[in-house]
Amino acid sequence: MSEQVGFVVWMTGLSGSGKTTLGIMLEAALRARGLRVERLDGDTVRQGLSRDLGFSKADRDRNIERVGFVAKLLARNGVAVICCFISPYRAARDQVRAEVEHFVEVYCDAPVEACAARDTKGLYARAFAGELADFTGVNDPYEPPLCPEVTLRTAVETPDESLQRLLAALSEHGLIPVEARG
Repeated sequence: MSEQVGFVVWMTGLSGSGKTTLGIMLEAALRARGLRVERLDGDTVRQGLSRDLGFSKADRDRNIERVGFVAKLLARNGVAVICCFISPYRAARDQVRAEVEHFVEVYCDAPVEACAARDTKGLYARAFAGELADFTGVNDPYEPPLCPEVTLRTAVETPDESLQRLLAALSEHGLIPVEARG
C-alpha cells in the first residue's frame, strides 16, 4: 500500500463484550503494519468530548454523533480509526456509516450473561438489582446490527481468534496490508 486509506472500524456490543480489549489489540496490530491509528473509546470520550452528556437516548445519540464526526475527520485524513462504543441504537450507528466512506461495523456478540460474568466494575450486578437505571442490555435496549461487516462471537472465541478474523476482514476489504512490517 503506497498511501494509507483512512477508515473507521466501529466496534459495537454490550458492556463487557470485548470491544475495548479487541480495540487495543487491533490498534497494536495496525501499528505493527505501519498504519497511523487512533482509538476512540467510550470511557475516555465520556471524560472529555462528552462529559456534559448523560445516558438518555438523546444523550447517547448525541455522543455517537460527536464521535462519528471526529472519526470522519480522522479517516478523511488517512487515519485508521477504531471506535469502541456500546452505541446501542442502530439508527445512530447507521448515521455514522452514511457519513464515512470506509466504514466497517464490527459486532462483538456476547450474551448478557457472559458480559455480566466479565464485569469488573459491578455494573451488571447493580443494574440487575435495580440500582442502576438505563443500563444497556438490562433495563435499556441494545439494537444489534442487522448486517455488520464482521460479527465476533466473543463469548466463545479467544481474543486472538477474534482479532485474526477481524484482521482478515480488513485485509479482504483492501484496507490494510496483509502482514505486519518486519
